[in-house]
Parts: sequence; structure tokens; C-alpha cells
Amino acid sequence: MSRYSEKPLSFEGLKTIPIDARGGKVRAEDFAKPYRKGSGISTLLNSLPRILAADSLRGIVDALKRARDTRRAILWGMGGHVIKCGLADVLLDLMRRGWVSGFVMNGAASIHDFEIAIAGQTSEDVEAVLPDGRFGAAEETGREMNIAIAEGNCQGLGMGEALGLRLQKLAKPEFAGHSIVAAAYESAVPITVHVAVGTDTPHTHPAADAGAIGEATHRDFRLLCSLVRGLNDGGVYLNVGSAVVLPEVFLKAVSVVRNLEYPLAGFTTVNFDFLQHYRPKVNVIERPHARSGGRGFAITGHHELMIPLLAAILIEQDV
Repeated sequence: MSRYSEKPLSFEGLKTIPIDARGGKVRAEDFAKPYRKGSGISTLLNSLPRILAADSLRGIVDALKRARDTRRAILWGMGGHVIKCGLADVLLDLMRRGWVSGFVMNGAASIHDFEIAIAGQTSEDVEAVLPDGRFGAAEETGREMNIAIAEGNCQGLGMGEALGLRLQKLAKPEFAGHSIVAAAYESAVPITVHVAVGTDTPHTHPAADAGAIGEATHRDFRLLCSLVRGLNDGGVYLNVGSAVVLPEVFLKAVSVVRNLEYPLAGFTTVNFDFLQHYRPKVNVIERPHARSGGRGFAITGHHELMIPLLAAILIEQDV
């Protein structure tokens, strides 16, 4: 016999309802359908369950298609890992097909891209070189990026355009086509680069000009604000692999545009990453749409898998 004064609650008299009256968020008609060999990417997309991330992916594709069809801005923000995953060729192909109207980079993305253009390799072994202080000490990277920024700043260029201009002379022919900065510059597609002083290895080079770095990246922030205006009424901003810098920069650009009384509502934001972090969640997915319509999506997965998959789906949308 139990020594507790409290006794188990009797369920006699508990009210139930029919399952049809209750309803359900998951229904059999929403289930995935088996893929049939040789049926293609479009059929694969349609075969995915109409549930959670699979339905979000459809929403992203639909938003991108509407943006391209209505000539609204499609801006790709990216962290360094996107370049290190080898996705430049995929993104440049999308650019040429009209799925990109501007690239937005943090400092790391620009560094990795610049190194690919001049040397065909990037991403040093930090653990191997940090103990003796050689991390970030690549001479060509630090020297040439700082020269590009300083010279470009004197011409009134933002950091992204300055790096693209320098790569027209510096990029090796066999690697230039794998560089987003070089190829986008050649096609006059805007590239903005947003840095925090001290986060990027070129800032430790003797040639670093702090004034030029600050002025050039601020000019790119102002350019980004212009690009963000184009998101109004159907544009898409994608944040791919930047957990801190670009979500903060993007939110400030949204605020600047609205502060200057340009219309900015009814657009789509997307965060692709292998972890969903706080700042992308609130600054990209949620806050830009407060009381202004639009929608934000979050897709979790490795960039080297998700971005080629998205690109393949978009290519199938081409007539």
C-alpha cells in the first residue's frame, strides 16, 4: 500500500473527441512520393513531403522564380565557408542565368576567393601554422589585397569593386573563372565586402591602410543599402554561411532604407547554414518582416550539398 497522501488521478469522465474533428497537421497526402529513376530534378522536388523544410525549399524556389520573373533583386550574402566548399562555379553559373543581381561577402569570403584567383588554392592549416605565428602571413594575399583596397579607395571604389579591378590584372588565367569577385566584376555584377577590423588576415600585413579599409568597406555598406532597395515587393536575400557580420550588416541596411523612406516590404529572406544561429534567425529570418509582410525561411544542411541542389532546381526552372 502506498504511503503517499496523494493518489493517482482518476481518468473516469475524461472527455474525448473524434479524430476527424481533432484534425492533424500531417496528412497522408503530404507524404513524400518514391523517386522514379530518370525522372529528373523537378520531379524530385515535387516528390518531397509537403512538410517542414521540404515545403520551405519549395517556397524558396517559388520566391526566387518570382523575383527573377519580375526583375526584383536577388542578393546572395556569403561567408568564407561557401568559397572553401568549392561553390564559386555553381554560383557564377546562376549569375549568368539571371539568378543573382549582387553578391554580398564578409571579409573571409573575399580572402578565400582572392586566393583562388591568384593561386588556385586557399584555406591554410591554421593548427599547423598558428604556434609559430605564421597564420595569416601569406605575402601575396596581404600585399595585393591591401594594394587593391588602397588604390581602389583613391578612385572612389568600394572594397568589392576594388578587389575585382585588381584581379583583372593579377588573376591567373587558369583560375580567374573560379573567382566570384573576378567574374562578377567582369560582368559588372555588384560585389560588396563588409569587414570588421582585425577579423581578417590582410589586416595584419604591413601594407594594411586602416583608413582605406574603413572607407572602402563603408562605401560598400552604402552600396548594399542601394541594392537592398531593390528587394521591395518580391526580392530575395539569401544569407549563406555568415553567422554574425552579414546578418548585422543586412539588418542595418534594411533600417537605413526605411529610415530614408524608400518602400521596403513584401520580400523574402533565407538562411542556409549547417547550424541555425541566433543572429541569422532574428536579423535575417524574423525582424526584417515585422509589420511589413514578406517571409523568412531557414534551411539547415551542408553548403556543399544544399546550394548545388538549389542551383539544380533553379536551372530546371529555365524555359
